[in-house]
Amino acid sequence: MNTIADVKKTTEQKMTKSLDALKADLGKVRTGRAHAGLLDHVMVDYYGNLTPIPKVANVSLLDARTLGVSPWEKKMLGAIEKAIRDSDLGLNPASQGDMVRVPMPALTEERRHELIKIIKHEAENAKVAVRNQRRDAIHALKELLKSKAVSEDEERRAQEEVQKLTDRYVAEIDRMIAGKETELMAV
Repeated sequence: MNTIADVKKTTEQKMTKSLDALKADLGKVRTGRAHAGLLDHVMVDYYGNLTPIPKVANVSLLDARTLGVSPWEKKMLGAIEKAIRDSDLGLNPASQGDMVRVPMPALTEERRHELIKIIKHEAENAKVAVRNQRRDAIHALKELLKSKAVSEDEERRAQEEVQKLTDRYVAEIDRMIAGKETELMAV
C-alpha cells in the first residue's frame, strides 16, 4: 500500500529525471564554443555495431573552437569523419593525419534565435512532464484518501507539498533555460 511519503518520493524522482533529460538535451545544443561532450551522442559503425564516438576514440579540445578526435584504430578515421558529418550537429570535420579535426562554425544571429526557440520548446516539454507528474501524484493522493488510508488534512497538506515541489522544479527549468539563452546570445 502506498503512503504519502511514497507518493512524494516517487514524484520527486520522476521530476528529477525530467530535469536530467532537459539537461542532456540542452547539452546537445551547441554554442559557438567546442566541448568534448558534443560528440557523446554521435554513433559510428564499429564492426557492425553502432557505438558512441567516445567509446572508439579520444575526444579532446584542441582550442576553444576546435575538437580533436583521435581514433584508437587508424581504420576508424573515415567512419568517424562520416558519422560526424552525417550527424544533425551541422559540423564539417576534416581528417588530418591520424586525427579528425572538428572546427565549430560561428553561430549566425538567425541560428542563435532558432536555437533559443528549440531550447524554449524543450523547456516547455520538461514543464509539461513535471506538471503531469504533479497530476499523477495528486491522483494517487486522492486514491489514498478514498481508500481511507489518510485523513483529508493529511491529503491536503501532501497536495500543497507536491505543488511546492512542482513550483521548485519549474523554477529550476526556467533558470536552466535562462542560463543557456545567455550562453547562446554571448558572442
